[in-house]
Amino acid sequence: MRNLLILSLAIFLGLPFAAAAAEPPTVEQSIPDRVLNAPEDMIITFVVENDLFGNGTDKNYTSGVRVNFTDMHAALPDIAYKIDKLIPMFNINKTTSLYYSLGQNIYTPRDITQSAANPNDRPWAAFLYGSMGMVTLTDNHTDEVEATVGVVGPLALGEEAQRFVHKYISNSPTPEGWSHQLKNEPGGMLAWQRAWPMALSGKVSNDFWSVKPYLGTTVGNIRTYADAGFTIRLSPFNSRWQDTPIRVRPAMPGTGIYEIPQNKWSWELFSGLEGRAVAHDITLDGNTFANSYSVEKKPFVADATAGFAVTYNKTRISYELVYRTKEFVEQDHPEIFGAISLGVRF
Repeated sequence: MRNLLILSLAIFLGLPFAAAAAEPPTVEQSIPDRVLNAPEDMIITFVVENDLFGNGTDKNYTSGVRVNFTDMHAALPDIAYKIDKLIPMFNINKTTSLYYSLGQNIYTPRDITQSAANPNDRPWAAFLYGSMGMVTLTDNHTDEVEATVGVVGPLALGEEAQRFVHKYISNSPTPEGWSHQLKNEPGGMLAWQRAWPMALSGKVSNDFWSVKPYLGTTVGNIRTYADAGFTIRLSPFNSRWQDTPIRVRPAMPGTGIYEIPQNKWSWELFSGLEGRAVAHDITLDGNTFANSYSVEKKPFVADATAGFAVTYNKTRISYELVYRTKEFVEQDHPEIFGAISLGVRF
C-alpha cells in the first residue's frame, strides 16, 4: 500500500520513477578497462595440429600448421569499413580486433608408403593459404569474418613439407604417392561466425564457468559448409575474459585472445561439440576445373574436443584432443588428432 501511494504521488507531481528493473549490463559493457586497453595489445600464435599428437596414425587429415598475428587496437583498413556496411551481422566498435594468418593443411590416404593411387581412399592433397579476419563484440555476442585465399596442388608444397618432417623430425616412413595429388588450383573462402560467449555463465568459488553456443557458414571453392556447436569453459574468475585457443579451420571457434594474469599464472579447461553440414570440400571432391582423384564425402561431420591452456605472464600454451567423425564413405575409422598452440602477447 505504501509503495502504491508513493507511485501515485510521483505520477501526480511528474517526478521520474523506475517503471521496471534496470537491464543488466551487456558483455560488451562489462569488459573492464584493463582488458580493453592493455598496453600489450598484439598476440602472435603458432598452432600445430597432427595425428601424431592423437592416435599416432599418419593418414587422412595428417597435419595442419597456422601462424596467426592479432592486433587488438589495429588501425583498420578501408576494406574493413566496407565489410561493416555490406554485412549487417557485423559491427565495428572499440572491441574490434584484426588478425592475419598463414597456414598449410596436408591430407593423405591411409598407406603413405604405396606409390600406386587408391581410388577408394582419400586423395593426396595440400592447401597453402593466407587469411585476414576481424572479430568484434557487440552487446552479448561476437561476430567474426574471415577472407582466405590460397592454392591446392603441388604449389601448396605438401610433398616437400611432409618429406622434410618425416626425414628430419619424426623419423617416419617416406611418403611415396604425392605424384597423384590434386592439380594446382587457386581458391578462396569467406567465413562468418557468431558466438554468444557468456550465454550461460556463473561463479563457483574463485572460478568461472561459461557455455558458448555458436553458428556460422563458410563459402568458397575450397570448402563450403555450415556449422553450429558449443564450447564449455572453466577458468579462474579473474581470467574470465580470455577466449579458447586458435585452431586450424575447420574447427570450433577460438580467437586465442587471453589476459596477462594478475598473479603471473592462469589456466583454462575447455571442451565442446560441433556439427558441420558439408556441401563441398575440394580435398575430397577433387579439383573444380581439372580431372583428379576424389571420394564420396559424408554430408555431415562432427567434432568432439577437450583441452587445456596454461598462461605464464605473457605466454600461453595449450593442448587439445579432437575426435572427428568419418569425412568420406570409404574412410576406415574416425580421426583422432591433437592441437598444440603457443601464444606470446606483446
